[in-house]
Amino acid sequence: QVQLVESGGGLVQSGGSLRLSCAASQRTFSSYTTGWFRQAPGKEREFVAAMTQRGITVYADSVKGRFTISRDNAKNTVYLQMNSLKPEDTAVYYCAAAVRFTRQAGQYDYWGQGTQVTVSS
Repeated sequence: QVQLVESGGGLVQSGGSLRLSCAASQRTFSSYTTGWFRQAPGKEREFVAAMTQRGITVYADSVKGRFTISRDNAKNTVYLQMNSLKPEDTAVYYCAAAVRFTRQAGQYDYWGQGTQVTVSS
């Protein structure tokens, strides 16, 4: 059983930056793809970014060039650096783990509790 705990959310002005962290309860990255998703009020949960077991990164078009996913294997932590934030990035952000890469939230086996990101205009 993998437990994931997100942190780093908050309130930021448009154009600002935040870094989200997702700490795993065990060595996860060699066995799982880790992904970030977000869900805004009244909308479906959507894919943001993922890093495969081999370190390959994939991004949603809406965040490409602004967000960066990375990981620290020694700390069992994956990060999401978010720059040039926009009001439309406002959502609850979740990290998740899946056996193989997919953009489909339903295919991820483990989820964190989420962290709120609010971008003011």
